[in-house]
Amino acid sequence: MEEKYRQQFKKGALEMVLLSVVARGKTYGYEIILTLNRRGGPLFQNIREGTLYPVLYRLEDAGLLTSEVLAPPGGRAKKYYRITDAGRRTLAQMQQFWQEYKRCIDDIMEV
Repeated sequence: MEEKYRQQFKKGALEMVLLSVVARGKTYGYEIILTLNRRGGPLFQNIREGTLYPVLYRLEDAGLLTSEVLAPPGGRAKKYYRITDAGRRTLAQMQQFWQEYKRCIDDIMEV
């Protein structure tokens, strides 16, 4: 399949995927990238900071995530993200829609 089609599919699911990752617990950007590399298989294996951070900022602006900068003793400061209650509700709605969407597409594609 052409890369442009793959990118469209990934782009459509990225907000839901990021909310799912952050819903597991407080995390920072590079840790999110590592999680996507480890759990996302070939689909999200090569996500870049230039793709990730604008989506995180958008989710934060929408009130679905909050962030705080923390610096461990002797360590470098990192911006940690947490999901909000509104983010959890939105994620639940996205997951429900995803299941309906998947069922619909599976039915249409069935031979």
